[in-house]
Amino acid sequence: MANRGQRGGGSNRGFASMDEKKQREIASKGGKAAHEKGTAHEFTSEEAREAGRKGGEAVSKDREHMSEIGRRGGER
Repeated sequence: MANRGQRGGGSNRGFASMDEKKQREIASKGGKAAHEKGTAHEFTSEEAREAGRKGGEAVSKDREHMSEIGRRGGER
């Protein structure tokens, strides 16, 4: 999505209109600051496991999407 700010009818202002590289740069600074300040959430292994399980369930509900992933994997 390199041309986010170039969509018709949208504004070229704000975080969402920035290119992805710039967004990542800004987000990284925020994450580092939160860790330095001690306010960043650090997942326990149990929380990470639960999040991964939920994500897998959500993705696998879309059978068409899963079929597409399988086809692409078989091509590589």
